Amino acid sequence: MEAWTEPRLLERWWLPAPLHARVDELDLRPGGGFVTSMSEDGAGWSQHTNNAYLAVEPRELLIFTNAVDASLRPAESAPVAITAHVMLREHPEGTDYKVVVRHRSEADRAKHEELGFHEGWGAVTAALTALAEGGNA
Repeated sequence: MEAWTEPRLLERWWLPAPLHARVDELDLRPGGGFVTSMSEDGAGWSQHTNNAYLAVEPRELLIFTNAVDASLRPAESAPVAITAHVMLREHPEGTDYKVVVRHRSEADRAKHEELGFHEGWGAVTAALTALAEGGNA
């Protein structure tokens, strides 16, 4: 779970290489902000995500959405509005990890898929796994 809750660790896997991630806000409570920026070179930064946490259960569950921003105002969700459920449980071989991303409509899900959601999420999940298995998370 620390890889999701510690900015220095989250920055190591949150975006697919070669992009760089920066955590601008990580307020781990319902209504708290989850804001990140991205960079191609580690120097020029642009906003990547502006989310609000809906639920936080330490070491078990994080639910966040980009349908409202970190200040809890309705958001222009780009590329599409999502709500993500990150669920973790103890497992004899490590951690049972599951993420469910919900979309407003089938059309939004299809658009997200066309934009490379599965490939991008696969890349960051592989980076997260490498970080966790390397003993640094």
